[in-house]
Amino acid sequence: MEKNKNGPASLFELDGIPKLSLALPLALQHIVAMIVGCVTPAIIVANVCQMAEPDRVLLVQSALIVAALSTLLQLFPIGPAGFRLGSRLPVIMGISFAYVPSMQAIAAQSGVSAILGAQIIGGVIAFTVGLFVKKIRRFFPPLITGTVVFTIGLSLYPTAINYMAGGTSSETYGHWENWLIAFLTLGVVTALNHFGKGIFKLASILIGIIVGYGIAFFAGMIDLASISNAALVQFPQPLHFGIAFEPAACVAIGLLFAINSIQAIGDFTATTSGSIGREPSGEELRGGITGYGVANIIGALLGGLPTATFSQNVGIVTTTKVVNRCVLGLTAVILLAAGLLPKFSALLTTIPQCVLGGATVSVFASIAMTGIKLVTTEEMNYRNTSIVGLAAALGMGISQASAALSTFPGWVTTIFGKSPVVVATIVAILLNVVLPKNKG
Repeated sequence: MEKNKNGPASLFELDGIPKLSLALPLALQHIVAMIVGCVTPAIIVANVCQMAEPDRVLLVQSALIVAALSTLLQLFPIGPAGFRLGSRLPVIMGISFAYVPSMQAIAAQSGVSAILGAQIIGGVIAFTVGLFVKKIRRFFPPLITGTVVFTIGLSLYPTAINYMAGGTSSETYGHWENWLIAFLTLGVVTALNHFGKGIFKLASILIGIIVGYGIAFFAGMIDLASISNAALVQFPQPLHFGIAFEPAACVAIGLLFAINSIQAIGDFTATTSGSIGREPSGEELRGGITGYGVANIIGALLGGLPTATFSQNVGIVTTTKVVNRCVLGLTAVILLAAGLLPKFSALLTTIPQCVLGGATVSVFASIAMTGIKLVTTEEMNYRNTSIVGLAAALGMGISQASAALSTFPGWVTTIFGKSPVVVATIVAILLNVVLPKNKG
């Protein structure tokens, strides 16, 4: 499409500055689609660690700030032409649910500092994958990445159910009021997903949380004291949570970074093919994945949890065909501004766990089904069903019966017994290499 050199740029071209009146609503649309998913992992980790309120707020702030900075790096790469960090493609980055099962296990045992230390190692791994993406990619076909994503979705279900019941740390865990509000929230989300149109469908999770939050407020389940106690403006506090390099945590998170680096290729490809009508170039893939690695290293120092490309925002780009980088850059600027406002972050931490559970159980279901879709892009013969079935069975089974590893050293339990994703990944990769491909 030819650029308009005498006026504002088109929304449907990568470069140039469009009218703010057109860009702002589209940027807000991206915010609505991703903000709940971006902050929920931080809230979950904060709950596992039973953080004090100021630290909970800071972790949520860091999530928003790191998501914004990671997105800006992808949109506006830095470095020389031959080796840029960032893809220069219209993508949104946010804190990823893919890491939640492993982060929960690490946080319970070693705290946030071990997550952030492992994240730095993971960032180095992602950077390395980016450098050799063409050679490494063959070890992660859709069958493998789909199996891992499917296992991630399955492993998140208990988290959602415990949240729907009010949270295991709550004195009212399992109370009927928690279940009622959770199912009302889920009902709103489901209804809007299937019957809503436009912004109502796009913002189904956000609207569901607002409705559930309102009901919980009138039920006397919300304490707003943390909002009044929060500062008006607060900048990131580097190394506030510390950095610790626990070998077992580094292995668990590092594997996920390798998988997510390959998974990002799918999001980059979906973005370019669905909105620009081409495949991403080798330089764009290398820049996107190396930038992903560097952004996570910096993010760990700022106290932000691991990020990844957000598929829901890829869906918006491919549906609307709005690829202008300034539109998505405005989304990142709004996220950054929100992250600098502790009162906004404090408001997010007051969402009752039953409301979060009701809103996110459908997200976790969607993650599992995304994995199934990836898996079924390949022929479901006996070999491939064996790989998927055994990987998921061993991953979920060992994590559900982690006491069976009690006679092994503690690091074995941390790596293989706390999160099903690690076992599922290793088993799927090994079986894909070992099993003959010419057998039905």
